[in-house]
Amino acid sequence: MALVAVGACYVDTILTTPHYPGEDDKLRASSISRRRGGNCPNTLEVLQQLVAQSAPASKTQLNLIAILPAKESIASKQIRNAFEPQVSLSHCIHREEFQEPASSYIIKSQASGSRTIVNYNELPEMTLEEFVQIADRLGTEIGWYHFEGRIPDVTLACIRYLRQQYPDIKISVEVEKPGREGLQELAKEADVVFYSKSWAQANGYSSAEECIRKQSSQTRNASFLCCTWGQDGAAALEPFTERLVHSPAYTPKGFKVVDTIGAGDTFIAGMLYGLIFNGNSWDLSKKLNMANRLAGTKVAQEGFNNLGSVLEAFF
Repeated sequence: MALVAVGACYVDTILTTPHYPGEDDKLRASSISRRRGGNCPNTLEVLQQLVAQSAPASKTQLNLIAILPAKESIASKQIRNAFEPQVSLSHCIHREEFQEPASSYIIKSQASGSRTIVNYNELPEMTLEEFVQIADRLGTEIGWYHFEGRIPDVTLACIRYLRQQYPDIKISVEVEKPGREGLQELAKEADVVFYSKSWAQANGYSSAEECIRKQSSQTRNASFLCCTWGQDGAAALEPFTERLVHSPAYTPKGFKVVDTIGAGDTFIAGMLYGLIFNGNSWDLSKKLNMANRLAGTKVAQEGFNNLGSVLEAFF
């Protein structure tokens, strides 16, 4: 199975502070770290760990399509070194006139365990024409496309192109940002939809179960809907069988929130692993429980290292 994830790739600078600063305050950070970020890159980083635990590398291809600065820029080289050879970046689009990557500056509060993110990105977004060239180059060797849900109008056109030219390909989308118009249209076109709590609440839903039940009437193409709800866990629905499952958040004894950055991306990695690589051998509950455990393990540690070990409890 070959998968392509389409989304932005960021370089994150993370400042850990005792608490959030007030306006015009001066506050000393307790630590600083830098790492590669972005929804799809985070998902691929975790997914490649899971695949390495259970599937022959020769039978699995993970690819990223993202906008990057000049190919020989320091940032692009660092991003390639962080991924390859497990994840291919050969289909990324380089903006040769730019040297700086898309960047996120994250303040992480030790008092609350939450984080505030400020993004900066001057790289021109991907166009439909650029995507079509890549999709045609890849052709039928790709079985699954996962879209972050950025620039919904372009993403919608990309999905419709795949539907027309490669009807056997499976498509998943992430519906996350509540203020981003056009995400509902993306959900209508996808086979698998991942909803965030913030998007669900902004659209009037009071629980993960309510979100996916009501969304099932608006997503006629979908075979699987999933919504995360933070400390209240997540719910998943198979519309064709009307089977709905809820899984509580993974909070073992002694659990402590350490790093919530990328928790949702980690959850999606777990679900994609279950759907793509264990579609028939794992039931819905097992897929959801594994994804929740993966996300909970990530929240209790810094970064994404060694998350593949979570699989040991499921084989």
